[in-house]
Amino acid sequence: MGQEPDFRRELIAIIPNLRAFAASLSGSFDRADDLVQETLVKAWDKQHTFQPGTNLKAWLFTILRNEFYTQMRKKGREVQDVDGIHAMQLAGHPEQQGHLDLQDFRRAMDLLPADQREALILIGASGFSYEEAAEICKCAVGTIKSRVSRARTRMADVLGIEGDGEYGPDSIASQIIGIAPAA
Repeated sequence: MGQEPDFRRELIAIIPNLRAFAASLSGSFDRADDLVQETLVKAWDKQHTFQPGTNLKAWLFTILRNEFYTQMRKKGREVQDVDGIHAMQLAGHPEQQGHLDLQDFRRAMDLLPADQREALILIGASGFSYEEAAEICKCAVGTIKSRVSRARTRMADVLGIEGDGEYGPDSIASQIIGIAPAA
């Protein structure tokens, strides 16, 4: 296998992206790590089926996504606090405003339907093009665009964002880090 070292190097380089996507799907870094490990094992085992010159990142994200949904089907309906929402309610509130904003963002993301959340993460956080996201999700490009649009609109509604100037650092934080606040 002359391509094995290149395949291994590329695989390792994509692990942080896989982990972020897995965490967003599963809501837990422990489950995300298990998903990534399973994805890497499957990819390594099936590397002979990968077409060199094609998008390895999209191939791996597809494997990860399929593994996640396979695990979800196997688990059925289970009531647990895997994402820590109940535990967060028992804990004290964070002192930093950024932590509060992040909690609000996570709650808003949790309110999105799974297909919209997945599309928004693939496009907005993982940097995939609409075409690549459509390939990963096995749907039309227009479907991905629609899901992302509806997800963004829903997030803005839930977070109470009415304009571009309502997110990002506030005026005090902007002064501290030396940037002009959003208008």
